[in-house]
Amino acid sequence: MSKKFALIGASGYIAPRHMKAIKETGNQLVALLDPFDSVGIIDSYFPQADFFTESERFDRHLDKLRRKGDQKVDFVSICSPNYLHDAHIRLALRNGAHAICEKPLVLNPWNLDGLEEIERETGNKIYNILQLRLHPSIIELKQKIDSMPNDKVFDIDLTYITSRGKWYFYSWKGDVVKSGGVVTNIGIHFFDMLQWIFGEPQDSKVHVYSEAKAAGFLKLRKANVRWFLSIDKHDLPGKAVEKGLPTFRSITVDGQEIEFSGGFTDLHTESYRHILSGKGFGIKEARNSIEVVHNIRTSEVMGLTGEYHPFLKNNE
Repeated sequence: MSKKFALIGASGYIAPRHMKAIKETGNQLVALLDPFDSVGIIDSYFPQADFFTESERFDRHLDKLRRKGDQKVDFVSICSPNYLHDAHIRLALRNGAHAICEKPLVLNPWNLDGLEEIERETGNKIYNILQLRLHPSIIELKQKIDSMPNDKVFDIDLTYITSRGKWYFYSWKGDVVKSGGVVTNIGIHFFDMLQWIFGEPQDSKVHVYSEAKAAGFLKLRKANVRWFLSIDKHDLPGKAVEKGLPTFRSITVDGQEIEFSGGFTDLHTESYRHILSGKGFGIKEARNSIEVVHNIRTSEVMGLTGEYHPFLKNNE
């Protein structure tokens, strides 16, 4: 039976993937919210949906639909800036809907406790989009690791560089209070994926941390991870520059490259199918990666000592 959806953050970069997922899973998007009205993309998916630029009127609309019973919204998809996720999740649950939220679920780990309490009070669920857990190559890697001796410890290098222009630092993404900084913005999915495969975090060290890049060492139960994250195009390796690529993504396990560059664009639809089938990743699954990026954000920067990422050797 078709479900009714609302969506918060309609003008953002990631919103079209949610609209596409709602449509491809055979459901209806009936209302959207965004303070900015550059949302013509809605016409490609649900042109009849109601649109609001004020959260108060959007909240009232959901409440009115809830009181009509058969028109109640079942899910609210949240694509708003990171620092608003907590408030928008609460808005969804107050209106009798489940929440499907982009990463990170919240910025601070202790906020998860409050959301768990609201889940219990309302009986509604909070789901986090952790799409890398649904990537076929990542699932295959997890199965391979799970089949190996439990005391085996792997050496991993995580490298992700995705070029961003000056606009980034003028937007909410460039404000660490609103976004959680570069590690949260571009790294949290990778940290979630790695701890899902290699076990819970045990130790963390930060070697470099700035508004454009960060690097450090993360010890997991089954892996030692050297990581490097950057939005600075000058960090791109030569092979990416030669091909004119703005992004470089690499994960090596004991020196072997893990190929997972394809298949990203359909993972939101798979995430929705996963949730609608009665599964989905909730607060429990999201907690470790939120704690990891929070610890990185609040840790002392050590400089180039110990086990640091090979890309930092250029900075010695």
